Amino acid sequence: MSHSHDENNIQHLYEGDQSKLYSGVMNHHSDINSTESKAQVANILKITLYLAIITIVEVIGGLYLYHYLPKGIINTAFLILTVVKSAFIVKVFMHLGDEVKWFRFCVLIPLALFIWFIIAFMYDGGAWLKINRGNPTRIDYIKTK
Repeated sequence: MSHSHDENNIQHLYEGDQSKLYSGVMNHHSDINSTESKAQVANILKITLYLAIITIVEVIGGLYLYHYLPKGIINTAFLILTVVKSAFIVKVFMHLGDEVKWFRFCVLIPLALFIWFIIAFMYDGGAWLKINRGNPTRIDYIKTK
């Protein structure tokens, strides 16, 4: 298969030796001291600092506050902090924030439906346990007759 190898067509990089794709030939920033590169590194460091602070708050909450605050408040706080951390990770480190709007929705809507699915099944399981906790099972009912 023969193709013309011009500067605008990068298809030839995918058709054989792919080492050029990963060796720096395709880097977006050729100069690591450029303003764009420095801004990108600063943003990554800022997000890393946010993640570290959130993790420290979670650890301190788990070690000290768990004995003094109601369990529901602590669990809700952990859930919110975990969602915030995962949002930062997905947006910055998995580059979802750089994608077009429709692609973000194609990823986030199924994720939201999956979370709803988990909550719905946990609620249903809790309701089933509540209903069956006080009622005798069929085997217990048969044994008592």
